[in-house]
Amino acid sequence: MHLLNLGILAHVDAGKTSLTERLLHTAGVIDELGSVDDGNTRTDTLALERQRGITIKSAVVSFPLDGVTVNLIDTPGHPDFIAEVERVLGVLDGAVLVVSAVEGVQAQTRVLMRTLRRLRIPTLVFVNKIDRRGAQDEAVLRAMARRLTRAVVPMGTATGLGTREARFVPGLGPAALDALAELDDELLSAYVEDTVSYDSLRTALADRTRQALAHPVYFGSAVTGAGVPELITGIEQLLPPAGGDPDGEVSGTVFKVERGPAGEKIAYARIFSGTLHARDRVLFGAAREEGKVTAVTVFDQGTDVRQESLGAGRIGRLWGLGGIRIGDPIRGAAGASAAERGGVPRAGEEHHFAPPTLETVVVPGPGVERRSLHIALTQLAEQDPLIDVRHDEVRQETSVSLYGEVQKEVVQATLADEYGLDVTFRETTTVCIERPVGAGAAVEFNKKAPNPFLATVGLRVDPAPLGSGVDFRLEVELGAMPYAFFKAVEDTVREALGQGLHGWRVTDCTVTMTHSGYSPRQSHAHQGFDKSMSSTGADFRGLTPLVLVEALRRAGTRVYEPMHRFRLEVPADTLGGLLPVLARLGAVPQTTGTHGSLCVLEGSVPAARVHGLERRLPGLTRGEGELESAFDHYAPVTRGTVPERPRTDHNPLNRKEYLLNVTHRVSG
Repeated sequence: MHLLNLGILAHVDAGKTSLTERLLHTAGVIDELGSVDDGNTRTDTLALERQRGITIKSAVVSFPLDGVTVNLIDTPGHPDFIAEVERVLGVLDGAVLVVSAVEGVQAQTRVLMRTLRRLRIPTLVFVNKIDRRGAQDEAVLRAMARRLTRAVVPMGTATGLGTREARFVPGLGPAALDALAELDDELLSAYVEDTVSYDSLRTALADRTRQALAHPVYFGSAVTGAGVPELITGIEQLLPPAGGDPDGEVSGTVFKVERGPAGEKIAYARIFSGTLHARDRVLFGAAREEGKVTAVTVFDQGTDVRQESLGAGRIGRLWGLGGIRIGDPIRGAAGASAAERGGVPRAGEEHHFAPPTLETVVVPGPGVERRSLHIALTQLAEQDPLIDVRHDEVRQETSVSLYGEVQKEVVQATLADEYGLDVTFRETTTVCIERPVGAGAAVEFNKKAPNPFLATVGLRVDPAPLGSGVDFRLEVELGAMPYAFFKAVEDTVREALGQGLHGWRVTDCTVTMTHSGYSPRQSHAHQGFDKSMSSTGADFRGLTPLVLVEALRRAGTRVYEPMHRFRLEVPADTLGGLLPVLARLGAVPQTTGTHGSLCVLEGSVPAARVHGLERRLPGLTRGEGELESAFDHYAPVTRGTVPERPRTDHNPLNRKEYLLNVTHRVSG
């Protein structure tokens, strides 16, 4: 029996969690079906999830089929929690994308399928709710082919649409053959010659599905169970099993972190290679921190059970790694080199979805201590790093990054329910970024005014390709000074780039260390080492922001705002009144087409104006307009005043103020 790590993904309310319940019931893991409306599903365990009827956190549950053991990961469908989906994608062997037969292809459906195809994750599609009034089959297939991918292969037909008697009739018909023939030259030749056998068709389908080139489509209902047995057969036969050498070097990744009853951290990890045992020592994170795994559990028959090991291909929970974070790689500590133990240059984090583009200040209510609030938000950020908690020491304010208003409501409710903290929020604002315009360099030398630090740091900032993040490089010998000093410079550079010349995060740049130097400890015959005249990591951490901002000043930075791509479907006769409004909102239409009496308009609009467009649309289109929007790219701010973000650090842009705060003395 092989293993499969399977993700269930969908637009919110497509029936993803209900399908998970049906799969568990069919596999015999649960005796009674839970209901999202009743708040008693197996995977929605948070009180807030049960109250709201939506999935907020990913959940893992395991069940056996005839030839495969499935670790099923239920993910959130609401776009505000897309980061939770992102973390799951890296551990999947395959996925089921759930589409509603009533609502059809929705905004989040398109985002998810684009990502699944880009990452080449083998994916089946389950068109749910065929028993609901308004359910469609052919129209949904056409929409998927037009808006998701042409490589959809219907695995049968639906009958009795819109009734409790709706059923799925399996069978590879002409539509499936047409779709597969476009993907397989040999099959196309056989198709033309009318010599295609059923076995060759199934073989081609399995091969192309496992390569993520074809996407079999099943129709059914999670409520009645129609189509679910056929979907299970597809999961068993068409998706690839988990791989990995159980005897290789231990290698894995953490996709979720939670805290246990005693406040201890519990890491959810997928092991790709080797076998991890309880009491093993491992290296984790970019800095290769070492820790000891004190306990291991694996998912089995709808629950998790204690085991002594976690082998390649498996997903489990790990205890004992206090410093573990979401996204951390895990490696076996045995045989690791000194360089690996001491740290390695940190690679830029790869994000499959857009980063949060909204930010809000958290306002503590009466009796709420700011320290308690900061601790609570920091713990929430452990579970969702993209929340990005920022604390302003000067204004004594804490802000968080968010994807949307629903996520803000969830943070508020979580702080109240789990931490007993009553908070409100200020108005949500848009988060911009900065990119270098050109190249700039700066250097300050040890023991040379006006540098008060016992350190030499030289840095050069160069622009890098869009989307490349931050790369840190050395043009000096690694052995020229203790490695800890180089590490202090790199860590400080990455931290300081969180606030550029205008206060926004600086990205898409290469920072090169061009000069280095330090004061070693001096030995005196009667006094031993003179520590007061020797460099420390604090010297490098103190000097680096000053050098970096000077290099940024010389390079110059430009502020970019987030832009959303939009797709509007409106009655054609309302387009004339809509276009001037789009222009005033800064939207740029790019393509226009008509489908009968409807006009389809696509283009881009500043993220800050999307809410305004949503508000105006019903009145401009007699309530018939439909808007889809999603983050697409960052564009230079060209309208009005360049937005500034208040700084939360010691402000190295003001040297005098910075030195007063950092060293309590001003040199020169």
